[in-house]
Amino acid sequence: MYYSSGNYEAFARPRKPDGVDGKTAWFVGSGLASLAGAAFMIRDGQMAGNNITVLERLKLPGGALDGIKEPEKGFVIRGGREMEDHFECLWDLFRSVPSIEVEDASVLDEFYWLNKDDPNYSLQRVTERQGEDAHTDFKFNLNSKAQKDIMKVFLTPRSELENKRINEVFGKEFLASNFWLYWRTMFAFEEWHSALEIKLYLHRFIHHIKGLPDLSTLKFTKYNQYESLVLPLYTWLLDQGVNFRFDTEVTDIDFDIAGEVKRAKRIHWKSEGVLGGVDLDDGDLVLTTIGSLTENSNNGDHHTPAKLDEGPAPAWDLWRRIATKDPAFGRPDVFGGHVAETKWESATVTTLDARIPEYIEKICKRDPFSGRVVTGGIVTARDSKWLMSWTVNRQPHFKQQPKDQIVVWVYSLFVDVPGDYVDKPMQECTGEEITQEWLYHMGVPVEDIPELAANAAKTVPVMMPYVTSFFMPRQAGDRPAVVPDGAVNFAFLGQFAETTRDCIFTTEYSVRTGMEAAYSLLGIERGVPEVFGSTYDIRKLLQATYFLNDKKEESVPLPKLLRRRLDKKLDENEIGQLLHQYHILPRE
Repeated sequence: MYYSSGNYEAFARPRKPDGVDGKTAWFVGSGLASLAGAAFMIRDGQMAGNNITVLERLKLPGGALDGIKEPEKGFVIRGGREMEDHFECLWDLFRSVPSIEVEDASVLDEFYWLNKDDPNYSLQRVTERQGEDAHTDFKFNLNSKAQKDIMKVFLTPRSELENKRINEVFGKEFLASNFWLYWRTMFAFEEWHSALEIKLYLHRFIHHIKGLPDLSTLKFTKYNQYESLVLPLYTWLLDQGVNFRFDTEVTDIDFDIAGEVKRAKRIHWKSEGVLGGVDLDDGDLVLTTIGSLTENSNNGDHHTPAKLDEGPAPAWDLWRRIATKDPAFGRPDVFGGHVAETKWESATVTTLDARIPEYIEKICKRDPFSGRVVTGGIVTARDSKWLMSWTVNRQPHFKQQPKDQIVVWVYSLFVDVPGDYVDKPMQECTGEEITQEWLYHMGVPVEDIPELAANAAKTVPVMMPYVTSFFMPRQAGDRPAVVPDGAVNFAFLGQFAETTRDCIFTTEYSVRTGMEAAYSLLGIERGVPEVFGSTYDIRKLLQATYFLNDKKEESVPLPKLLRRRLDKKLDENEIGQLLHQYHILPRE
């Protein structure tokens, strides 16, 4: 397996790998990483679909990419997915998956046309004082000390940021900036999370600094992530003959480790309550998703709080059993052993009449029933004690959704402190009480809040104990390589497998691990698309510098004569022209 960029590799069609007809593949888990890995094995590895089996503990595929209507409770989305142009592996996958919405189009075609016709951007990113514009005015407000902190982290080697928290390397000026407010609420970072991860994010998305304040960097699907991404991919895999075994919990995997060679020998499972498994021979491959950000999620309802489930966690327990067998298989408790620091709660609000949407429109400045972009990403209530954010994507967000309803996603980073209207922590609140707190921060008159929360909405809260577990401070070796050294027939997938230069909590990361695993195990003769190289592009770096400084050009304190000479010299070379073009130095 190797990385590549450019059209030569992107458009190449690899030849059928030797011996692929004699191989079978077992995928543990049916999240996006597994679905992608299976698709790449079929499309690029030319493996027969009926030689692939996906084992899943739940009763439907998709993992964290969910979207469902629960009887009596209502619509539920545990989280949302923000995408961008340079999710190279994701778009490489979905260019080959037929749309189930648009005839003779791929999922990528459908997505591309949608976002061309209806580009995403926010008209009000931050509120305060019960729904008023916080007048962040799309500025970062980074003083020189905060800017130096960013530059220092950007240039610091990865090894020096291992096991360090964000608040250990960034000062109070940075943590008080609009940049940190935008950043933490968009990506769900806490001050005690990994400084290494924020460095990786800065490198990965440096080309999007310009659009961070108004979220114009982002692109969204037409419907929820399950119906827009998982369902067409799952449908295509079924059409290829892939076998899905639901209600099947993999409990352990046996390995034969002899010197430098590591081989998976048996998968143990409990299927529909019956213990079983399969012995693996030389032609069997096993690709296991380790860890889970949505493990032990618990749904409440409009009148019942969601519960924090710290009991047995099958996905984590499987990784723990695997990890005891070789140091190269990672350290799961670095991530899954800190529930108090990795939990947060979201809620799905479904409005039932036209009263609440009026307040949504007042803040987002768009008609939420238009079928087009509404909030353009999250809106954060800056002065919320819960640090609450909420978003309304294009409506309807579910195909089953009545035309007169709006589905809203709400989440908070601080779930264990009392609210501003509801004198309880979010984690103790019913859906109705969470709705009350949200309406308060939307500017609904206090006297109207109880009635609207009771009768104009139905809300499902979801508590997720491990949702930011991959952000915990870590070091090299805590996550196993996608294909560990010496592994001959197995790979690890998902957000807790280690790959190069990409960053977690993205659909791209999951697909990348699936692609790397498939290409490595089958020996596919095509490059895996390299992570977009904006961090090495001087133009992107200069543009980011200008916008991090809130579009202020730097003046050079020189006498006019010397300044004119400097400008002349700069104009004579490309470096000077770049400095002027990207507004780093103004022209006199």
